[in-house]
Amino acid sequence: MVPRWVRRSSLPINEIVCGEESDLASEEDVKKGDGIRKSHFELYLDAMEQTGASRTGIDALFAQIQLGKSIEEAIEAVSIPPAAKRFLQFTFEVIATKKPHVIAAVFTFGREDLIPNMFHSIVSDLNAKFPTQLATFKFYLDRHIEVDGDHHGHLALQMVSELCGNDPEKWREAETYSIQSLEMRKQLWDGVSEEIRKHQMV
Repeated sequence: MVPRWVRRSSLPINEIVCGEESDLASEEDVKKGDGIRKSHFELYLDAMEQTGASRTGIDALFAQIQLGKSIEEAIEAVSIPPAAKRFLQFTFEVIATKKPHVIAAVFTFGREDLIPNMFHSIVSDLNAKFPTQLATFKFYLDRHIEVDGDHHGHLALQMVSELCGNDPEKWREAETYSIQSLEMRKQLWDGVSEEIRKHQMV
């Protein structure tokens, strides 16, 4: 039997999942309104390949999972920067709560409501410095700005509102986890900045 919360919020959830997991794969496809479909994660991997970025950490994580390890064990086993590891661990801790209102709140306020605005300045800078070298990555960022900012953001807010309803405890949990997700996001970007500085000093 389908849980009541899924039935009640099926429209925003389904639209968001469809957009994240089967988006159009190129700017040309978007203009045509049809073409190859890829998840945003696949687009990100394509962008890494185009720029020559290392996939060692990601591939190592996949390998651990294929060996039968739990996601928690796999994250712990791989050699990735501490900030990235903590961010991944927190993400799956949120999922492990099995509380739809908590998961939706973290997704909405820690990602959908935050990322598009953050990406605007990055895209402008990329256009000026790397007009062709980072084309796939720029497209990935543009899709987050366009899809998440213009459409998914509104759906995500609707989803949180429906899942929390008039329950003060759910709203309290949603707020607590949302604040924590923003703190984890800051730690992640601080970690990225630190890794960049380390490589510049080598």
